[in-house]
Amino acid sequence: MGRKRTSASAGSTSPTDRRHVLVAGRVQGVFFRASCVREAARNEVQGWIRNTPDDGVEAVFEGSAAAVAAMVAWCRQGPPGAVVEGVHERVERPEGLDGFRILR
Repeated sequence: MGRKRTSASAGSTSPTDRRHVLVAGRVQGVFFRASCVREAARNEVQGWIRNTPDDGVEAVFEGSAAAVAAMVAWCRQGPPGAVVEGVHERVERPEGLDGFRILR
């Protein structure tokens, strides 16, 4: 998954929130993952996203509470072409991930 931040990282702050999200609907083949990477960069959120075998998308977002909430809200709509039928989220303890990437 993402690399963890080390205590040696200059100026890094610990994320205050983490959400694990499962998105159902027509979310594969519509640039959902690539669009999510751009949104995560815009919101300064760490984590990862990947397709699931059931044609959904799974993601983890870490960052400030407001930024993570913005990402979960974005997942409820997704990029143009996506048809989101449901979003399930659960709160998890932040791990201090570094960067945001697509997992294969």
